[in-house]
Amino acid sequence: NENKVKREFNFEFSFLKQEVIEHPPKKQKIFEIFKTNKKLGRIKKNSKYKGKHDKLSEDNIIRKIKRRFHENLRLYINEEYKNYCLKNKNLKRANNWLKRIDPSISCQIKKSELDNLPAFQLRDYAVEILNASIRSITSVSTENYSINEQLKNYENNIFIIDSDTNILLDNKINYIGGLNIIEEDAVINLKWLKTLLNTSNLIKNREAECLKFPIEKIILVEGLTEEILLPAFSRFIGFDFYKKGIQVIPAGGKNQVVKMYYKLSQEIKLPIFLLLDKDAEENILQIKPKLRTIDKIHLVSCGEFEDLLPKSLIVKTINRELNNFASISEEDLSEGIGEVKNLENIFKEKGLHEFKKADFAKMVKENITEDKDVSDEIREIIKELQAKY
Repeated sequence: NENKVKREFNFEFSFLKQEVIEHPPKKQKIFEIFKTNKKLGRIKKNSKYKGKHDKLSEDNIIRKIKRRFHENLRLYINEEYKNYCLKNKNLKRANNWLKRIDPSISCQIKKSELDNLPAFQLRDYAVEILNASIRSITSVSTENYSINEQLKNYENNIFIIDSDTNILLDNKINYIGGLNIIEEDAVINLKWLKTLLNTSNLIKNREAECLKFPIEKIILVEGLTEEILLPAFSRFIGFDFYKKGIQVIPAGGKNQVVKMYYKLSQEIKLPIFLLLDKDAEENILQIKPKLRTIDKIHLVSCGEFEDLLPKSLIVKTINRELNNFASISEEDLSEGIGEVKNLENIFKEKGLHEFKKADFAKMVKENITEDKDVSDEIREIIKELQAKY
């Protein structure tokens, strides 16, 4: 019964437990079902739990549900889900739900079977499903698979790909039909895919349209501050990451940079530029034995990335945030401690919101307007990024 319900409802038991059992009103409803149902709610006459129907534990109920889904429970969940869809004015979803529980509809392939399918068969299933979806939306069909070939070549230029993945890439998905239904204001990677309909010079098109794709270089950084500000500083001095195909990846700390570099260096062919804070010297020793000749490391000369920001830029940013209610000067940024600590103190003293690095980076980004806003070391980092190594 559990497998039948899983197939018909298309979500796991953990979801049922979370949405039904742990929801107080629904839990009470379940209790009532069990108390009034002879098969599931009653306790044997000689049981030590005799007379304690109201004190059935939640674990017992969950165990019983796992063992035998009663029709009352199934109908209750059906009704609850349908009402949820209708309440949220999602009639299409509600109708799809009613259709999905039709006994005539059954699962053709189990997930466990998919995991063991050969790559060519998995590819054929994917092509059939995707193309059927595209046909239901647009009548555009094609025998031209040049985009498929471009994508296959692109993936092979970036990733270290095994034979099974190449089989998946060697497909006949109707990209031309699919791309014709993509809106002009789509996300950047879909915009790039859409341009494949009308261009063969990908690099020229990327620079003209600022599409970022195809990617040519990866920058691996510790946090969000670098991800937000490094492209902003670079764009200001005339080196646009989106035009040059540079992808910034924040790892979430110096230790994560090491782990991510180990992983990426085994998976991609692109050069990787690693930007690390001053306190990551030991991490660099871990990276160097695996450092490829095409990769490069830059260790910040003092503290962390925030310490590379010119004091004048920090003051300008904070004063604009204070909006004339108060102001600070460069003297308020104490020497001998990091700028992050300075900023935490200033935000607290001036009654601003809690200092958060990412939020402050977004504020700084809006105030990069002069040459003096870009420090010498930030210029040096960008110069290293421009170089071929």
